[in-house]
Amino acid sequence: MTQHLILFDGVCNLCNSSVQFIIKHDSKALFSFASLQSKVSEEKLAPFGVRPNDINSVVYIHGKKIYVKSTAALKIAKNLDGPWKLLYFLIILPRPFRDLVYDYIAKNRYKWFGKHDECMLLTPQLKKRFISDDE
Repeated sequence: MTQHLILFDGVCNLCNSSVQFIIKHDSKALFSFASLQSKVSEEKLAPFGVRPNDINSVVYIHGKKIYVKSTAALKIAKNLDGPWKLLYFLIILPRPFRDLVYDYIAKNRYKWFGKHDECMLLTPQLKKRFISDDE
């Protein structure tokens, strides 16, 4: 099992930009990625009793734990290079408050940032960090 797996909405422009941002600030190549629209996502979420269609959030699976919404975003930020890890201090805010902000952005992400018909194209170097259905 991948130790640091991020599941994201593969057609969302904001989500794809976020993945690119994470890759840029993850010099240790700690994270692997898969689209929520993939069979991989179904397989990785099944042990947690979660279906991809029920999720409107980024998902971070670390070992045997699953994180969603603002907690996932902050746990990811904690592992990034540079000042981004400092955002983790926001974890002290109550989760319902953090998730309220997260949900507002998630609800409007297609309207504000758009979406495309298919997942992003990957360079051969980045391809090894993405888990696909044919693996």
